[in-house]
Amino acid sequence: MKKKMNKLAGLLLLVGTLVAGCSGGAQPSAVQPSQQESGAPATPAADPASQVFRANLTSEPSTADPGLAKDATSGAVVRATFDGLTRLDKDSKPMKSMASDIKVSDDNRVYTFTIRDAKWSNGDPVTAHDFEFAWKRVLDPKLGAEYAYQLYYIKNAEKVHTAKAKPEELGVKALDDKTLEVTLENPTPFFLELTAFYTYYPVDKKVVEANPNWANEAATHVGNGPFKMTSWEHKSKIVLEKNENYWEKDVVKLSKIEFAMIEDDSTALSMFENGELDWAGQPLGGLPTDAIPSLKESGKLVVHPKATMYWFKLNTTKPPLNNAKIRKALSYAVNRQEIVDNITQVGQVPTMGMLPQSMIIKKDGYFKDNDVATAKQLLAEGLQELGMTSLPPITLSYNTTDRHKKIAEALQDQWKKGLGIDVKLANKEFKVHLQDMHELNYDIGRIGWNADFNDPINYMEMFRDQNTGNNDTGWENEKYKQLLQQSAVAKDPAERTKLFAEAEQIFMDEMPLIPLFTDVDVWVQSEKVKGVQVDGLGFIDLKWAEMLP
Repeated sequence: MKKKMNKLAGLLLLVGTLVAGCSGGAQPSAVQPSQQESGAPATPAADPASQVFRANLTSEPSTADPGLAKDATSGAVVRATFDGLTRLDKDSKPMKSMASDIKVSDDNRVYTFTIRDAKWSNGDPVTAHDFEFAWKRVLDPKLGAEYAYQLYYIKNAEKVHTAKAKPEELGVKALDDKTLEVTLENPTPFFLELTAFYTYYPVDKKVVEANPNWANEAATHVGNGPFKMTSWEHKSKIVLEKNENYWEKDVVKLSKIEFAMIEDDSTALSMFENGELDWAGQPLGGLPTDAIPSLKESGKLVVHPKATMYWFKLNTTKPPLNNAKIRKALSYAVNRQEIVDNITQVGQVPTMGMLPQSMIIKKDGYFKDNDVATAKQLLAEGLQELGMTSLPPITLSYNTTDRHKKIAEALQDQWKKGLGIDVKLANKEFKVHLQDMHELNYDIGRIGWNADFNDPINYMEMFRDQNTGNNDTGWENEKYKQLLQQSAVAKDPAERTKLFAEAEQIFMDEMPLIPLFTDVDVWVQSEKVKGVQVDGLGFIDLKWAEMLP
């Protein structure tokens, strides 16, 4: 699949496998020690002048605040500048990071974390109080954290977020500067994977309370990760440098990371080929689709499977997309196989459900790909139910990349040929695109969803109700919500899967989004790059990266 680059990938990349998730996730006893604790030999120090890694983010991150991060672009910056209680290793297993010790009660509901000696990038000590403050901050409705629901596994977290309980009733308590006690609603086998996710990262309480805009500029940004932000030229460039206050600084080889923000994929690829970038493509950016065949043929292309879905969300709050039959008509009429064969071209799998292949429940999907005949019938019935003779203007929005543009144009063409409808296209800057979708200021909106852990609940909980941070469709269903609540307490894995199947059937019957395919990451990298960790969830971690001479 990768020819010459395949051989390099084994030597130069730490590529993880999928996180096992609820059915086989890492139990507390399986948490890996940190590299320092495991006695791994230290690599000789490299020349700092040569340890500069240059890559393209494509667009401006929506934030550099872990409590507000919601997309892969922001996640890459936040993961480099912060550290959680755990961090995923090269095999996507949680290893102790800010936690030097983890104890779990016999009923698997109470976790006691010992916080290691560590400092923030400004020299402040990192304490258990910073974690308690950060998690309560995420659950404060005033913050508007779209990922707040990721904390709902903690006792009373949902009640706190919805103002039905006081913050002090949250199952998180700093017993002292070094001890954090966390009580869960129910046993959650993947909880230590979650503590490696950026929504669970700490923030410096003193800094955040003194300046609400602390994360908006490099001069005021404070993290506890392997790197610190030293420059942020908005919509142009972000520079990160090695954080000398990081607790495990001796394993960090890169002295500097330079992130460009070049929206045009062809320009970014040209810069890579001219030696101006060391990495081009996902998970940090994109590659021009026209270049994929030649890159693949030359052996330079790295293809990496991941638990990620490519979707088009639908705004169900206004006509005509408030009608389920019209939503289903649009989805059924899409020829996914044609898109993956002719546009994406690197092994994406057409998917007729809401879940990626690694956690799929109904393997054959909930409808046929390119079922234009059924789509026409549903469209006619939907229009009749709405008292319409034709569809009013509909706009499909997408953020700027070559691939997104070509896929949007393909859907526009397929709907015109198959259903005889005209759909307008709107190209937006990524940050604006995300905000418009969150405010339901769109009709059809492109989005990709990377799994945070490999379990169906990670996708399904997003649509618990219309107020869930990342729903962005306005859709909710009470029976669907009840099934997810039942799955949270189901002890039998088979029963849990059955509840998920019933919930997904409801979801696909009402079709608040159009699923296209399970995605892959594709990129090109310099032969000098070593140790970039890309796992099976599509996360990139530069902590262990270095540049060979």
